[in-house]
Amino acid sequence: MNTALAFLAQTLRIAVPYLFAAAGGVLAERAGIISLTLEGFMLGGAFSAMLGSYYSGDPWIGVLCGIVGGLAFGMVHAVSTIRFKADQVVSGIAINLLAIGLTRYFLKLVFGSSSNSPRVAGFSAGTSSTALVTGLLHNPLIPIGLLIVPAVAWLLYRTPFGLRVRAVGEHPEAANTLGVSVKRVRYAAVALSGALAALGGAYLSLDQHQFTDGMSAGRGFIALAAIIFGRWDPVRAGIACLFFAAAETLQIQLQGMQAIPSQFVQMIPYVLTIIALVGVVGRAVPPAALGRE
Repeated sequence: MNTALAFLAQTLRIAVPYLFAAAGGVLAERAGIISLTLEGFMLGGAFSAMLGSYYSGDPWIGVLCGIVGGLAFGMVHAVSTIRFKADQVVSGIAINLLAIGLTRYFLKLVFGSSSNSPRVAGFSAGTSSTALVTGLLHNPLIPIGLLIVPAVAWLLYRTPFGLRVRAVGEHPEAANTLGVSVKRVRYAAVALSGALAALGGAYLSLDQHQFTDGMSAGRGFIALAAIIFGRWDPVRAGIACLFFAAAETLQIQLQGMQAIPSQFVQMIPYVLTIIALVGVVGRAVPPAALGRE
């Protein structure tokens, strides 16, 4: 029983950054903007949260700074793709590279290190079989991350804003004729995407009490895979995030057992991601206006 509880607790903790990023990515993609930027948003949010916590000594200030950092990167992507009509894939790759370069540069400039920051005030959930309970008590980003998927689903399917997001992602011309500002809705969706994905990054740096170079470690791309696997539905994407987090938890536990060579164990989450996408991508139908004006 303790083993099962520990597995569940670790899965939920690992899933939180995926859930934040996937929730943000669903909003942007349902509005017609490709979310290759999630990795950069998470990295920018992680670094900004660390800076805010470092200078204020308050992890909540760190969370707010992380959101601001994600919004900044989100608006850069929004302006380049919506205002200047840059190719969304190219812009997404550029945002990711920009985040890697900027965080590495300022890490060296501020702290004199190219690898990690000093320890900062943050949240901690513990690592024992009681981590699920202690996480809920001591790391508020865990319950927020678990609630963000139903919140985005409600926003997308139960509010006028969500209706507009879906409209501009499917039929922007029709939405425009009905008086909906396509550009304004897309700006808002990408800004929210940046803020939510940045919360995933803030969770990483505040949970670990420091920022390390490249600490998002491909999580943004796995979140994007979860979006595709979930067919651009927030609840299905959230379930996919839990699936990928469970695979990562299994990898960690198998590494501890040392029954299988570590190189093969480390491949498990990525192999399962590829298998999952191969099984669904042919049947997945993206928003009709995804990636076009």
